[in-house]
Amino acid sequence: MLESQTTVLVAEDSRTQSVLFRSLLEKAGYHAVMAGNGREAMEMIRNMPPDVVITDLNMPEMNGLELVEAVHAHFPGIPVILATGVGSEEIAAEALRKGAASYVPKRNLRDLIPTLQRLLAVAQADRASAQLSACATLSEIRFSLPNESMLVAPLVAQIKRMVERFRLRDGSGAMRVAMALDEALQNAMLHGNLEVSSRLREGDDANAFYALASERRLQSPFKDRRVHVRAWLTPEMGEITIADEGPGFDPGKIPDPTDPAYLDRPCGRGLWLIHAFIDEVRHNPAGNEITMILRRQQE
Repeated sequence: MLESQTTVLVAEDSRTQSVLFRSLLEKAGYHAVMAGNGREAMEMIRNMPPDVVITDLNMPEMNGLELVEAVHAHFPGIPVILATGVGSEEIAAEALRKGAASYVPKRNLRDLIPTLQRLLAVAQADRASAQLSACATLSEIRFSLPNESMLVAPLVAQIKRMVERFRLRDGSGAMRVAMALDEALQNAMLHGNLEVSSRLREGDDANAFYALASERRLQSPFKDRRVHVRAWLTPEMGEITIADEGPGFDPGKIPDPTDPAYLDRPCGRGLWLIHAFIDEVRHNPAGNEITMILRRQQE
């Protein structure tokens, strides 16, 4: 899917915010269509389904949480990204649990296009890959990756297909698992192996974070480190382990990773998403390995 062919529906009741969203999306090459509330957005989805929905939370007629639930129920193949404002962390957390695929704080909209690109990359790689046998009773894959972000989406898409094949999650549930995997892999590469701090994203220079990552991909000892991935799935459960070769951290010092306050912070948001979308999350004592457990959901 080319970005110029990608339709993004934005549900936003603020005219000022709508103009900003349209400008950001069209500048990046996307086709943006606008809805003033959730009910109008659902009508537009029924008439011409978009590739992605971006929604505000606080809207008249049908709010963002209700829109997420409606899209999840009637159009599970369409991912939804939340645009969250300060003070809406609790309802945003609920919307993510109800079916949203990702989120972007409104005060940090420079993350919108990278988040959209990552989500679409997973969807594109998923559609482009051939379906494996539906008769499998167990599937296991192992990878040892260099710190190249371009490898993340194809691997995430492969694991997502495994999750769907064993019916551990439905379409939108599998996409949320994919976004959790994307976060875990990016964390392993950027924060683990390359030791780039999320706090760089708080500064005025939006490119400082990625510039340092690019430099360290060419420097020792960072460039020689790998990310090791093992995914083991059956029709009843799945276990996915991602380990990096960085210095790690003390898992015991992590504040509550399920606290919705993380939604409006540059640090800890990825870990919050992982805990929101995965049934069970474990860290090894060294802090450089995360294990994510999926259990078959009751139909």
